[in-house]
Amino acid sequence: MFADVIVDINNVEVDKIFEYSYSDTAITIGSRVAVPFGKKIIEGIVISTHEQSNYDPNKIREIDRLLEQTPALTQETLALMDYVCKTCYVTRASALRLFLPSEMRKGKVKEQFFRLVSIVDGVNVEKVVQSLRKSAVKQIQLLHFLQENNRANFTDLAQEFGNSAVNSLIEKGYLKINLEQKFRSPYKDVNALDKQVCLTEKQLLAVDSVCKTDKTVSLIFGVTGSGKTEVYLNLINKVISQGKTAILLVPEISLTPQMLKQLRARFGDNAAILHSGLSAGERFDEWWRLRNGDAKIAIGARSAIFAPIENLGLIIIDEEHDGSYTSESSPRYSTVDVAKFRAEKNGAKLVLGSATPSVESFNNALNGEYNLIELPDRINKRPLPNVEIADMRKEVRRGNNSPFSSILKEELEDCLNKGNQAIIFLNQRGYSKTVICTECGHVQKCESCDVSLTYHREDESLLCHYCGAKYKMIDACTECGSPFIRYGGTGTERVVDELKKLYPSAKILRMDRDTTQNKEGHFKILSKFSAREADILVGTQMIAKGHDFPFVTLVGILDADMSLHFSDFRSGERTFQLLTQVAGRSGRAEQAGKVVLQTYSPENPILKYAIKYDYLNFFKQEISIRKATAFPPFTDVVRVLITCEDDEKALLATKAIYDELNLIYTEKRDKFRFFGSMKAPLKRLQGKFRYQVLMRVNANDRALLDKVFYTVDKYNNRTVFVSLEINSNNLT
Repeated sequence: MFADVIVDINNVEVDKIFEYSYSDTAITIGSRVAVPFGKKIIEGIVISTHEQSNYDPNKIREIDRLLEQTPALTQETLALMDYVCKTCYVTRASALRLFLPSEMRKGKVKEQFFRLVSIVDGVNVEKVVQSLRKSAVKQIQLLHFLQENNRANFTDLAQEFGNSAVNSLIEKGYLKINLEQKFRSPYKDVNALDKQVCLTEKQLLAVDSVCKTDKTVSLIFGVTGSGKTEVYLNLINKVISQGKTAILLVPEISLTPQMLKQLRARFGDNAAILHSGLSAGERFDEWWRLRNGDAKIAIGARSAIFAPIENLGLIIIDEEHDGSYTSESSPRYSTVDVAKFRAEKNGAKLVLGSATPSVESFNNALNGEYNLIELPDRINKRPLPNVEIADMRKEVRRGNNSPFSSILKEELEDCLNKGNQAIIFLNQRGYSKTVICTECGHVQKCESCDVSLTYHREDESLLCHYCGAKYKMIDACTECGSPFIRYGGTGTERVVDELKKLYPSAKILRMDRDTTQNKEGHFKILSKFSAREADILVGTQMIAKGHDFPFVTLVGILDADMSLHFSDFRSGERTFQLLTQVAGRSGRAEQAGKVVLQTYSPENPILKYAIKYDYLNFFKQEISIRKATAFPPFTDVVRVLITCEDDEKALLATKAIYDELNLIYTEKRDKFRFFGSMKAPLKRLQGKFRYQVLMRVNANDRALLDKVFYTVDKYNNRTVFVSLEINSNNLT
């Protein structure tokens, strides 16, 4: 027999199908195998098998060994591989790596087993005890213990009765060892009682609409607190009862414990979690539980869309508007697009949920491509929280240089006095955004990136938030030697410090990337706040979505207009979505909620729509601007990014690429709305110089995109890296 194999080498030159022979009947399509390749043995995936060779059989090398008895990949996975290769312009190996835990590919993690000791069948314990010397006290105690408990872990028995006692009875043939797989279960403490919830009429109609529509995709447009999660759980229950499987995606790792708690309450061990924050062993075991069918529901962040489950009946993408659902590293895939492919391939339903849908998704719903379902009211009929704008220009003129407006201070005082909780949102971690010399104006910058360093007071360091480089805090300007250093901008660390001065008796938690380094970081902070062990939670965008804290009656939003000033056509949309989501954390239970939104641009129309939760008018304005300026969904924004450690080489490659693409532009000008080349907004990142060619082309013109890719791809080499990005979420 012969097998076609894709080897696990991400290189265009070996992006081919290689044929091997084999005799092991367990090898089949989707199997992971070790194969000889050159002088090495490397891993590969079998994508097809056949009885006749396409080449001289004497020249075909044999598969070295099968790596697992169960094929790691399914037929659907291989079809999905082809889809990712075609739409993301990557090698087969690069696409296949999306489907497998990285440690599993590298052979660094395997199953873990218990050694369970029990009495051999037919052994009469009393007779054995009589045959033993009276001095063998530990052996006798061990036999009696196992007689009562049937079996126990070898390690526990060795600690209790001694290693020699256990081994001696095994050698004499009285005890035996059986291996049983030990599952490394993440978030073991995340459990909850299943609450019997009666759906409202609107929720029942939503569930019914998803089930009965002939459209693959349904968009649930529901305000924060409208009960979308309960709709999701009921839909999952329906597909599980039909013997099918489901995938539930959330935008932030911090949201997975909360959602997992609800899934375990309803479905027990049927839910498995997949995300990058798990340990290698946990991810390996959860992946195999899904692949073997021991778990029917996959929950996780973006990467869980590639969960190895079969008979898929439902995919849910919560907060579908979130930018984290688009991968910013190769392969640059859109989670929604991959979900559509999987749903159509399996005849499954795809549900997108959001209080602030992406402009593209809402446009598809209005055009009839998606089934639109609306949940316009909160589940408890409570009104959305009242939003008050604090004009920070006036605060500065009054001499208020603190991060908090007078209005926010008053509301915080009132909130704490009433025994309620508050959330303070600022999308900037660290203590200060910049460190500036007051003498010469020099700003401390990263040596590898064209960005300013952020001051982190906790460990007295300067940190680059792009490449992660860490520097010791300076006590004098590195440019002119002046000791007069000023901090510019405010980060979450400084906010916590200021709050402690204002409210010394208040208990404060901080949640950002610095405080959630390990897997349990998010869970522990959120659990403490939920249990009311803290009065104020300060955090970045990871606290903005999905969390439900019944005693939070106040949300303070600092620097609300910060994201408005990014040079990105989505900046207005992102700002509206973020502000609406953060505001929605307030007043979710019986008590009314308040929001104080601090800004230097109170007259901005985006903010005016946000404080009224007026998505429809925001959408009307945004879609008209997109249409007039030819931005998505009316075009595709295509960026060719050229990076190199040598500035001159990068520039030469950019000029050559531009000249070739200009020929396409000249020939097919009717397909282009914009064409030009320039430096990237961040000219240097991680030690590499960056240039770009930007285009706006007719939407969904795959033939044109293919032509662009094959034109620029040949410029990729060992020193110059060229990538193609389509509708990227981050054009900096």
